[in-house]
Parts: sequence; structure tokens; C-alpha cells
Amino acid sequence: MEDGETFKEEYDRLTHPPAEAQIDFGMTEAIQDGKAKDIHCLIMSLPYSNAGFTVPLPGENQQCFLEGLKMLFKQLGRVPRKLRIDNLPAAVVRARGKHGDTIFTEGFLKFASHYGFEPLACNARKGNEKGHVENKVGYVRYNFFTPSPVIRDLDHLEEMLTQKSTKDHERKHYKKGEPIKNLIEEEKKYCLALPENDYPVFGKQTVSANKYGEVLIDSEPIHIPNSYHYSQLYVITYWDSYKVISPNGEVLGEGPRPYMNKSRELPWASILGMWKRKPRSVSHSRYFPYLPGRIASYVNIESPEIQKERIEWLMGLIVTYSMNEIDERFYELLPTKGHPSSEFGSHPYEVNWNMYDSLCPTELASEGKANIHE
Repeated sequence: MEDGETFKEEYDRLTHPPAEAQIDFGMTEAIQDGKAKDIHCLIMSLPYSNAGFTVPLPGENQQCFLEGLKMLFKQLGRVPRKLRIDNLPAAVVRARGKHGDTIFTEGFLKFASHYGFEPLACNARKGNEKGHVENKVGYVRYNFFTPSPVIRDLDHLEEMLTQKSTKDHERKHYKKGEPIKNLIEEEKKYCLALPENDYPVFGKQTVSANKYGEVLIDSEPIHIPNSYHYSQLYVITYWDSYKVISPNGEVLGEGPRPYMNKSRELPWASILGMWKRKPRSVSHSRYFPYLPGRIASYVNIESPEIQKERIEWLMGLIVTYSMNEIDERFYELLPTKGHPSSEFGSHPYEVNWNMYDSLCPTELASEGKANIHE
């Protein structure tokens, strides 16, 4: 190489035999109860067939990772013979480097032994070794999560993603010309059978309660009744829940892990400001399906002038209340005096708003094109 030239590493085009899978996490977002929720999607790709399988998880710790693998294997109906991963903290203690080969966590090695697959770790800074799954992460993000789906819970989202993956497998392989679903069936012949029993995934640690009877779970203090009476407690953590157990085996407390309830408000103040400037865009906005039903019906009208007034009403309330609280207290907060529609009584334009309570925003967007206040 001559002086001044930049070294460019040349990559080999990798071949992909059947029954070899790649695994990676991808962060995306869903809407639950009117709030944004971070979703950690664990994605398994099979380069031979170009198949992808996705499960949504609340985190990337070892319990989530291993439980996610179990879900992915069940979706496939088999176990890949080899599983290539990046240097995920949930599976890798030390990455391969000048100090030696990759050292996997004990929990991941036990899991791999139970299911019979061979774990493979990527070399440092060798993203091409799992380029297939990295591309699949982007594919899932832009095809399955744009716009962010409205969900009831993670089980609901898993069902949605399974349906989307099944439908996606109907398309043809980009090179082989065969439907992906046919190649999956062919590839499964080379995979391993699922074991008769699932691998139990959980973590266990010893803790003590503070003087307020609180125990740290995922770095958050959780009040556990009677916990302060014991000098030592055991916390059993599953991917979605926990149990606090006394030395004699009594369950003192249990519940969802703290991250299961983490969410954030959508930026409704700025969204409403945008709608106020362009009221005709409301029903076409990506955020309209995220409105609670009553509020969606209230703002989805033909008259831009009245629509603007109602958006201003929401802008005044969103400073104090969340959008869900406004929806729950809708009839209490609905303006009846000093409002352009007050002459029509407690229900503006003599509309019985209860009839719209069962409609979701997407139904309103399609049915509400007509003026519902005529």
C-alpha cells in the first residue's frame, strides 16, 4: 500500500448452509394505552431461506433473551443447529480478541446444551458475519412498525408480529425464486427437534430490605410487606415478573418487573399545535389512530372552524391532564358554558357521544368523513 492511501478491508461473500441462524435485538416502538412503549424485538433470521421470525420483549437481559429464543424456536417449530450472535451481554462474558476466544455466560451455555445448538459469536468489528439479521432488523422496523402499532399488551403484539411474519413468508426468495415458506420447510429438515421439556428461565439473587420495607428490583425500590423482618431474602426474576421469597419459602410479594410498566407520553402538545395550524390534516395524521375513542370522535368533524376550537380546548387541558385522563373524564371536562356550542346543551350539536365510545380512531377516520353533526 502506497503512502497516503487508505486501507480498505475486503470481505468474503459468505455462504449460508441450511439450519444456521443469526440473532440480534432491534429497538422499536408501539402504542399501548395511548402512550409510547419501547419494544426490544429479538429477531432470528435464517439466511438460507431468507426467513425471519420476531418476538417483542421488554428488555435485553438474560431472562428476556433466553425466553425470546424459546419463543422463536416454537415459531419455527424446530431448533437451528448453529446460532450466530453478536457480543450480547446476555450471552457473552468476554468477546473474542487478543486475550482468547469468546467466553459465553454459564446460563447461555446451559440453554444451548438443553436445545442442542452450537453458539457462534461474531468477531469484533465484523458486522458482515451477521449482516443478514442486521438487514432483517431494518426490514422488520420499516415494514412491521411503521407506523407504530396500537397494542393491548406484549402478547397481542407477538400475535400481530407472528401473523405479519407468516404473510411475509409467502413472498418469493430474492434469488432462488421459490416462496420463502417452501424454503423454510426444506430448511427445517436439517434442524433439530424441539426438546420435550422447555428450559426453565429465571434469575435468583439474595437481597435485603431497607428500613422502609423496600427491596431493589431492577434498581427500583419496591415495597414488600413484612420484608424488613428478615435479614435475607431471595428475589426470583422471570422475563416479565418477579417473586420475593423469605428464607423459609414464603412468597412475600410478586408482580410485574418494573420495566413492564414503563412508557412515555406522546408529544401531544406539539401535535395539537400542528393540528391547530392545519386542522384538515387531523384524520390523516399518523397520530390520529393513537387518540382515545371519545376524543377522536370529538375532533373528527368536517368544519375546520369548530375543529380548531376543539383542538384549542384539548391544548388547554393537555397541560394538566394526560390524554387518557381527558378521555376518562370527557363528559366532566366537556365545555358547556362560554363555548360556541353551549346553546345546544351539555352535548354539543345534540350529539349523543356515548354512541361513539365503542368506535376506535381508525374506524372514525373512515366513517367520520361525513359530517356527523348534521
